Amino acid sequence: MLLENKVAIVYGAGGAMGGAVARAFAAEGATVHLAGRTLANLEKVAADIGTAVGSVTVLDAYDVQAVNDHVASIEGPIDVVFNGVSIRVKQDIPLVDMDVEDFVRPVQDAARTNFVTSTAVARRMIAQRSGVIILLSSSAARESGFEMGGFSLACASIECLTRSMAGEVGKYGVRVVALRPNFTPDTHPEWDIPEDGLDHLLERTALGRLPRKAEVARTAAFAASDHAGPMTGAVLNLSCGSIVD
Repeated sequence: MLLENKVAIVYGAGGAMGGAVARAFAAEGATVHLAGRTLANLEKVAADIGTAVGSVTVLDAYDVQAVNDHVASIEGPIDVVFNGVSIRVKQDIPLVDMDVEDFVRPVQDAARTNFVTSTAVARRMIAQRSGVIILLSSSAARESGFEMGGFSLACASIECLTRSMAGEVGKYGVRVVALRPNFTPDTHPEWDIPEDGLDHLLERTALGRLPRKAEVARTAAFAASDHAGPMTGAVLNLSCGSIVD
């Protein structure tokens, strides 16, 4: 197993992507500490993971002290952290018609939650001289024309943080990686998407399809593993070819 005897934290573990990553980490042998805002959602993930659960903690990842206290409560090495915390986004409005507050909000949210969770765990990883920090971006960081509002800039900021932090903590043996998936329809089963509702996305991909959350989650597990040991400061392109690096 890729993550046997590893200890991981997943922030936003009650969400669709955070839950999928937590399950993937557990399936690969990790002990997973689940953190998020909604206890019922966390408990569903914990039930799936079973004995691989290290702890279940209700917290707000926007709260610096709450995250610092959570990290301090975990004994021993922390090998992996994944941030799947959701951000507040308003979309489908042209930039020229958008209020500045609606544009700036997702950028502030992404910067705050990723900075708070990453630095809190990085301090532990620097002390132990090992660890992997995984952030979640999206293809919006490199796309244009979709009326994404501030979400595009938010994702670009996450990728910038990935590079900046990787450069600072690499000398301590700590790696930082971001995932850049395209839209993953199965993260939103509650959405009533018409049969042709995603054609505008599909036609812009090389593979003619969109990524699945399980694929993103398994890639996160690989990135967290020793098999990806030389990888840091990287943004893994999971866009099915809508973005070509």
